[in-house]
Amino acid sequence: MFRHLRTLQQVSRRTISSSARRQLENKVPNKQKMFQEDNDLPVHLKGGLTDGLLYRLTMALTVFGSGYVVYTLFDVAMPKKKD
Repeated sequence: MFRHLRTLQQVSRRTISSSARRQLENKVPNKQKMFQEDNDLPVHLKGGLTDGLLYRLTMALTVFGSGYVVYTLFDVAMPKKKD
């Protein structure tokens, strides 16, 4: 019984340790270099096109949401006409 457990343990250890996925390239130094460049861009826009699009989308949603809140508050604050 013990011999079977020992064999199972060795097989499982060998399977886990040898099933390493392919190695990924370390991108951190490249990202650090990109963000440390002095190109007069704010840090939230240094990521490129994607950062610019996300920034504009966030600003548009913020402006739309603020306008909608003002409209709703105005609509609720004004009494309705009775016909």
